[in-house]
Amino acid sequence: MTDTSHYQVVLRARLAELTDRLIKVETALDQPSDPDVEERATEREGDEVLEGLGTAAQFEIRIVEAALARIDAGTFGICAACGAPISEDRLKLVPHAARCRACA
Repeated sequence: MTDTSHYQVVLRARLAELTDRLIKVETALDQPSDPDVEERATEREGDEVLEGLGTAAQFEIRIVEAALARIDAGTFGICAACGAPISEDRLKLVPHAARCRACA
């Protein structure tokens, strides 16, 4: 049986990190543009990187929230594809894993 309380702490901490990152990205993107044309071009490049980081954070937030929902539902640690237990080794590496190694 998987110790869900440990993973709930780990997942909630990760969710807090991701939420903080997303807030910082959104704050940076909300900054007014530089009036200098050359500087604006550089800012746009930086904004593209920030948008990519924000998108990645949003995606991972959804995955972590899904894992927390599986804890609440009592299905955490059970492969969503085949129903077999997900190994502790896999969960230690990927706490939000929804599938066992064979199904992943």
